[in-house]
Amino acid sequence: MVDKDRRRRELARQKYARQQQRRVESAQRAKRRNVLIAGVVAVALAAGATAYASVKLIGGDRSTTDDASADPCARPAPGTPSKKTWPKEPAMAIDASAPYTARLATTCGQITFTMDAAKAPHTVNSFAFLAGQGYFDHSRCHRLVDQNIYVLQCGDPKGTGEGTPGYTLPDENLKDPRIKGNVYPAGTVAMANRYDGTNPKTRNSGGSQFFLVYKDSQLPPNYTPFGRVTGGTDVLKKIADAGSHPEPATGNTAPNATVVIDRATVGKS
Repeated sequence: MVDKDRRRRELARQKYARQQQRRVESAQRAKRRNVLIAGVVAVALAAGATAYASVKLIGGDRSTTDDASADPCARPAPGTPSKKTWPKEPAMAIDASAPYTARLATTCGQITFTMDAAKAPHTVNSFAFLAGQGYFDHSRCHRLVDQNIYVLQCGDPKGTGEGTPGYTLPDENLKDPRIKGNVYPAGTVAMANRYDGTNPKTRNSGGSQFFLVYKDSQLPPNYTPFGRVTGGTDVLKKIADAGSHPEPATGNTAPNATVVIDRATVGKS
């Protein structure tokens, strides 16, 4: 009887040890997966972090490799992307106590979003300045991320992820109460930047590139949230439903849809 009890205890101990080992291995796999996802996020939302090879911007003719029949959007209006840059952040010219609305007339339809000047004055002031300068006009939204995070990234006239307006912006509103549990909710408009997740010298590196969150996305709170989409969620869905494809020359996952901002305007709401 004693031998049987001892045997049962030994089997129970071995079973517990196996369970613990499986838990450790599962935690290690999850950690590796999270590190990989974090790396994807950093690449996906980088703004000019790497000098990529130049690629042709979408203009009057689609590339022969594009599947025009699968493209749900119209052809871009005539015009060329901006080449302007500035040596420093523009002087404050907005009323930080007033709400502002941005309107993006895109080839896929109009997208509008309100901007919170009180919480992100530098970002909103810069966005209004760049829109007034025609900086966003005729630029394509160069990146669509549709796995793990769900964002459409725009604001680079070069269309490569390399473009900047020549100056950088301070991080703002990173403790926005709407970013709960490191989830940027659908409808958030935020700035891309070069922060690598560890080096504090890479903070405060936003410029002109911004992203529109079309589905709740788990992201570290490192990206200035400065707006909320108020119109055009159907447009974002249409773009997302068309999917994306890799561009080896730039490292982007470009939307299959021809997403070009024909004109961007900003005004008081």
